[in-house]
Amino acid sequence: MSVFGMLSAVAGLVKVRFLIDKAVIDNMVFRMHYRITSAILFACCLLVTANNLIGDPINCLTDLQHVHVVNTFCWITYTFTLPGQNERTMAHPGLGIDNGERRYHSYYQWVPFMLFFQGMLFYIPHWIWKHWEEGKIRMISEGMRGSTMDTKQERQTKIDKLVLYLMETLHLHNSYAAGYFFCEILNFANTVGNIFFVDTFLGGAFLTYGTKVLSFSNMNQEERIDPMIEVFPRLTKCTFHKYGASGSIQVHDALCVLAANIINEKIFIFLWFWFIILAAFSGLAVLYSMAIVLMPSTRETILKKRFKFGSSNTVNTLIRKTQVGDFLMLHLLGQNMNIMAFNEMLNELCRHMQQFGNSSDASPTSVPSAPSTLEMAPIYPEIEKYSKDTEI
Repeated sequence: MSVFGMLSAVAGLVKVRFLIDKAVIDNMVFRMHYRITSAILFACCLLVTANNLIGDPINCLTDLQHVHVVNTFCWITYTFTLPGQNERTMAHPGLGIDNGERRYHSYYQWVPFMLFFQGMLFYIPHWIWKHWEEGKIRMISEGMRGSTMDTKQERQTKIDKLVLYLMETLHLHNSYAAGYFFCEILNFANTVGNIFFVDTFLGGAFLTYGTKVLSFSNMNQEERIDPMIEVFPRLTKCTFHKYGASGSIQVHDALCVLAANIINEKIFIFLWFWFIILAAFSGLAVLYSMAIVLMPSTRETILKKRFKFGSSNTVNTLIRKTQVGDFLMLHLLGQNMNIMAFNEMLNELCRHMQQFGNSSDASPTSVPSAPSTLEMAPIYPEIEKYSKDTEI
């Protein structure tokens, strides 16, 4: 199977989806985790296992006749280098006189499994949120995403139904918002945790890996040592024991070329920079969510600046009479709906809130929690059955 064919298997993670077909239930940073990062890690996993790029992952030079036996043995056990020696007197970095100090390398057996496992870790928060969300945004925005509405009358009918749902479920979406914010925190914790996970996997070399590679190019040519070769050696040694003709144990030293490390070193230097960038954006996303929860002025700014909505009076009405869960619902609807229809919906919602006055300030006590997707179906009678979307 060609490399191109294998990489096309993960293309679905980053494909573009149109608003008219799929509802947006998260933000850009959230999608960087389960679409971009998961796709990168799965693609790297395929590249590592694509032997046609580099040939055999290991080739050992030895005086034995059955070289393939030594290759297999050294791959499934471990190889080693000899650190702490003068690089100028060595034939290759990590190879010299064996003084008892060895650095063993067996991580290369687990690289594809670890990359696949990391890809799953970055997808899990999205999976949790998608099942927590239960398709609510897709259901209530059906027929209103993008610019598919033909006439003003049709648009007004759908807006009235949507406002009716929002009024009937006012203050009942806080658990919905809690699930979203939890998954955002999980994204941030997952990114930071993966940085330390890879550092442990590489024997404590990953945290400073990127900075060493950056400083490597600025060093004197005669003094610098490539940190990528130090972490991912291309030439290592392996010791193979076998019985001789007289029954005595013979020791054979093998010099092994780890061709797989040519790809590994490039993958992990890219992941170092990507994880740093992703952690920074994820941290900002968490701070943004905290500002939404703790500061009503942030919600007011979002309505005015991002969604270009209304006057100060109408905005203040929305902020005063809605809670965090209600605002998140409106925020997600704003990402899915045409901006004109969304502003009309907000104006209609404000009108209903002002009409009912203080009666809307109290949560309805007859409904213990936000309605499920099936409970929302009567609001849209044309949708008789909702099939959960399993796309990424």
